Amino acid sequence: MKVLYEDNHIIIVLKEVGILSQADKSGDKDIFSMVKSYIKEKYNKSGNVYLGLVHRLDRMVGGVMVFAKTSKAASRLSNMIRKGEVEKRYLAVVNGRVDGGIFKDKILKKDDGNSIISDKGKEAILEYKLVDYNKKLNISLVDILLKTGRHHQIRVQFSSRGHNILGDHRYGDIDDKGDIALFAYLLKFIHPVSKKEIEVKYLPEGNEYFNIFLNK
Repeated sequence: MKVLYEDNHIIIVLKEVGILSQADKSGDKDIFSMVKSYIKEKYNKSGNVYLGLVHRLDRMVGGVMVFAKTSKAASRLSNMIRKGEVEKRYLAVVNGRVDGGIFKDKILKKDDGNSIISDKGKEAILEYKLVDYNKKLNISLVDILLKTGRHHQIRVQFSSRGHNILGDHRYGDIDDKGDIALFAYLLKFIHPVSKKEIEVKYLPEGNEYFNIFLNK
């Protein structure tokens, strides 16, 4: 586990692809438990360690995650996220050419774990811009500013417009190679206690789709 920032109130880490954000019935490895174990060992804490989970990433999506080490920080961070005061940016590689804009939809999470565009769903908003386009492969690298945090939001919104994310087999990519080309690369917010600006950025590594653009 890579720690990108830490102080008395918050800790920001890199979640690897394939690791759950929080434990589920599968019993598979999750980043929440890993961070708790890290804090317990580093500070030699006895008993239960407090850790606040304030947001999540899909299992197959890697990237930057922030956790709260105190209840005060957890409450304030959660409120900031609800109010849209935490900047969450992603990089994605999608099929076709996209020029940038805003997606506004309503997304409904179904009982089978998939999400769909539906009038019965909750409002989902994101902004995106084109970073680079590969004409030969007809794929685009896009920078996404997530305004809301719906289940599988980015994946569903791009797929519904015919621009599925590469490696996303659940939402339209029939190629069975490689991990999903979606990565949470930046978090930016005002520290919930010290009030200083925090910005943590980490670019994806080792993904064949991102390598097309980032390793030129």
